[in-house]
Amino acid sequence: MKTTILTFAAMLALAPAAFAATETYSADLKASSEVPANDSKGSGTLAASYDTASKKLTYTVNYKDLTGPATMAHFHGPADAKTNAPVVVPAKDAANPIKGEVTLTDAQAADLQAGKWYFNVHTDKNKGGEIRGQVTKK
Repeated sequence: MKTTILTFAAMLALAPAAFAATETYSADLKASSEVPANDSKGSGTLAASYDTASKKLTYTVNYKDLTGPATMAHFHGPADAKTNAPVVVPAKDAANPIKGEVTLTDAQAADLQAGKWYFNVHTDKNKGGEIRGQVTKK
């Protein structure tokens, strides 16, 4: 009986870990994906992971060939690839590479998981955004 209780207690303690998952996301950042599109030769990539237990999103963005120094960068949503939306998670710094982590709300996580976020990088020449990419689950 004591062994059964201990086994059951151990299973309960491990149960939340069984339901936790790490989801992987990516985005291909291009000037042609901005709304409206621009003629920049800039490009970039976003790689991110989301831990469903801690609700922590960790991301890295690399970019190249922008028209000037990046002035801002952030996640926007909710929006599809042809629509603009407000900032939901600003990057603390736009220096290349951009690295960050943030704990998401349930609503933010739902939009991320539904593919309703995009990431963009701004410059002085392209104040509305120079390169952009829709964040999608891998």
